[in-house]
Amino acid sequence: MSISITALRVPSSLDADDAADFRLLGDLGRQVCDEQVGLPDLSPSAAEMLSEWQDPTDSLHLGYVARIDDAVVGMVTLAFAQEEGAQTAEFDILVPDANAGRGVEQALLARAEEDAVARGRSILQTWTLHRPDERDRMLAPATGWGRIPATPLADVIADAGYTLEQVERNSEYDLRSDGTEVRRMLAEASAFAGPDYRVREWTMPTPPELRDGYAAVLARLSTDAPSGDMDFVAEQYDADRVVRREATLTAAGQLVSVTAVEHVPTGELVAYNELLVAADRTGVTHQFGTLVAAHHRGHRLGTIVKCANLLRWRELVPTSPIVSTFNAEENRPMLDINEAIGFVPVSYAGAWQKRL
Repeated sequence: MSISITALRVPSSLDADDAADFRLLGDLGRQVCDEQVGLPDLSPSAAEMLSEWQDPTDSLHLGYVARIDDAVVGMVTLAFAQEEGAQTAEFDILVPDANAGRGVEQALLARAEEDAVARGRSILQTWTLHRPDERDRMLAPATGWGRIPATPLADVIADAGYTLEQVERNSEYDLRSDGTEVRRMLAEASAFAGPDYRVREWTMPTPPELRDGYAAVLARLSTDAPSGDMDFVAEQYDADRVVRREATLTAAGQLVSVTAVEHVPTGELVAYNELLVAADRTGVTHQFGTLVAAHHRGHRLGTIVKCANLLRWRELVPTSPIVSTFNAEENRPMLDINEAIGFVPVSYAGAWQKRL
């Protein structure tokens, strides 16, 4: 048995003659998420990924396709932050159950590492998905927070010298539930925060007058969010990058609602929450970034942005049934808010890192 690995073409459109493998990437991602944790909607469609892959300004995306006897048996995708001095390469191995254990995972991992080294990167990172099960063999991260059941893919990654640095909890909130508790929490948090803080809300694209402030708070996610010993480059944002990011997030008909908190005395945006749904408004809603700037924590701003955006979302997209979000297990302030709102854990992710 011989495994051949070739570069994944990034087509000009999904209708292009060379788009078949990229379309398959979207299907394969959903299949793998379904097989691993029963949640296919954790993976974006090919249409939702294409715009970001076509523009390498802020992040370079590429992939490789593994074949046996001309049949696709797996893929690996890589992402390279483009900030000056960035040393990380993030990758995602996608091998369906039917092809697991045939050496495909190891071959794709080796190719990902080879590509990362060739591009001058010395830190490799990947994530594995896990069901919320207790099994005979559980894995604990370096942070000491949370545990995940061992899986064949996790074993492949561990055997290649990666350290499990962090566990993230994937939680869901039922948008069809009664919103009384969310409204109560918002009212109490707003009263606690006081008049120095006010809510700003919009649907992407961000109004021009808010882009600079939004850029500043977006940049904090890479430095202020709990990440254990995962090494993330400090992202550089300005108004132009906000425009580029929003173009990719909405390119395939996605809708994004943003709720932010403005610190009135300074005019600074100091907290934000984003909710996104695909062109199919009956699908799962994904919570993207949520952050409270470190120097404004302790004022219940996390509760304000989460609750306000959930209530706004019920009006904007009444057909979406679920909100899905990921949080580090050690991020108890955010998990406390989620649990009080009614989010429940449905899966977990393991964050793995290797320094070359």
